Amino acid sequence: MPTTVFRVNIKDINQQFFQDLEEKAGASAQVEIKVESSRHGEGLFSEEQFWQLIDLFDWKQKKRAAIIQPAVDALSKMPVSAIYLFEDSLSEKLFNIDTKQHAAAYMKQQTDDYFSVDDFLYVRCAVVAEGKSYYENIAENPSALQADIDFEHILSIAAEAYNRKTGRAFEYSPLYNYETKSNIAKWN
Repeated sequence: MPTTVFRVNIKDINQQFFQDLEEKAGASAQVEIKVESSRHGEGLFSEEQFWQLIDLFDWKQKKRAAIIQPAVDALSKMPVSAIYLFEDSLSEKLFNIDTKQHAAAYMKQQTDDYFSVDDFLYVRCAVVAEGKSYYENIAENPSALQADIDFEHILSIAAEAYNRKTGRAFEYSPLYNYETKSNIAKWN
């Protein structure tokens, strides 16, 4: 499938631009928007905003879906760009602790020799869910990782917020691949 690249200043993007594009390319064409700046998403969604959303988790709730709801509620009230950038920020954090050293700490706490790539991802999710201080500690000290906690539900925050805001499914590949062993440089 041929790809056409448009380089357009953000001030020139408006409803008419998209109508013209749809007329020329067809209603089924897919559009990818890439924002080029000195730092990905700079000014659109900050590191501080990411951690503020994580801090909204309601740990008094018993159901994990209920724990994340305050963050979903808050994120769904932000611009759509913030939802995408939240997902990118989450992916970056999970990617950064996808290392051989973190995996070794995880395996030391397992009762068998089986390495579950899914379980290791969910343990990394819990590291982020515990907040900035815990995340930074584990990022710097992999041996402090606690493998007995997991929190897969953090992966659904952006999708739920997007669906609530737009009524559509969240179809997005984040900036970083956070699946286990994706951070190839840190597994060698």
